[in-house]
Amino acid sequence: MINKRTILHNCTAKLLLFATVVLLICAFAGCSVSHTSPISKTDFTLNTVVTITVYNEDEAALAEKCIAMCRDYERIFSRTNVSSELAQLNIQGSARCSDDLLHVINTALHYCEVSDGRFDITTGKLSDMYKFATEEPAVPSASDIEAELAHVGYKNIKVNGNIVTLGDPLAEADLGAIAKGYIADRLKDYLVENGVEHAIINLGGNVLCVGGRPDGNPFTVDIQYPFKDQSEKIATLSIDDLSVVTSGIYERCFESGGRLYHHILDPATGYPYDNGLVSVSVVGPCSEDCDALSTTLFSMGLDEGLALIDSLPEYSAVFITEDLQLHYSEGFEALLKK
Repeated sequence: MINKRTILHNCTAKLLLFATVVLLICAFAGCSVSHTSPISKTDFTLNTVVTITVYNEDEAALAEKCIAMCRDYERIFSRTNVSSELAQLNIQGSARCSDDLLHVINTALHYCEVSDGRFDITTGKLSDMYKFATEEPAVPSASDIEAELAHVGYKNIKVNGNIVTLGDPLAEADLGAIAKGYIADRLKDYLVENGVEHAIINLGGNVLCVGGRPDGNPFTVDIQYPFKDQSEKIATLSIDDLSVVTSGIYERCFESGGRLYHHILDPATGYPYDNGLVSVSVVGPCSEDCDALSTTLFSMGLDEGLALIDSLPEYSAVFITEDLQLHYSEGFEALLKK
């Protein structure tokens, strides 16, 4: 566990931080052309704050539709809403899945394989034991962790056509580390199909930019300074038609016995990863892959994570270590705002 008094007092046990990646839309006042005035719609769905910004004052209905689509997708991917498709799969143990759910499960299993199981989508119940989402989080007993670990293992999930089966009846699939990215991609598809050229999709800090600003400049995305106020940035990126997703240990965490416990759990031990990383931010064209990669790279650690991201030419990342040093993959520095 991380044991650094310099950061522990800033850690919060709240489930929701409005943005791991803080989006700054380059000062709306600077966009002086009236026909490109931004329209924003915000709601709480997908267990986070969702904001859709469309740069066309005549397209408010499109932003509203995106919010409605998020609610629809929540009825597919929520693990905690017992009526959702994913929850029913977990309850029944086997189910014929929709194309949306099947696609995300298959993509998630791919990243489980790529990481040799260090990224695992069956740790949701284990995470629940820490009560990260409550006002009184706590470290589970070693015996409880050991008992739950017996049901952790992505290889318990079998896919045959569109039938998904959980080999262990006590195992559960949790797509929280990838579903928002997939949803962001589908929202972008919808907006583009309806003629939108400039927009920002922000699903609780999972940011996807449609094009750039109407004035021809890229959007500006700030990466939050770990354990500091959300307005404090450690890096600023220039983003045009790309997604930015961050996984960090300051998203959901608490202190106990002078140690920091965060929500990115090691499926081999049942305890939070202690690999010297504070966060990983990934930039690329597909938000689903950025979402899955941010957690995958974190779980793999700095050296192996850099090797993996450098093998993906369309994607880049910045790794922030405990000493708050920034480690860039190939191509990432080109994204830094000049």
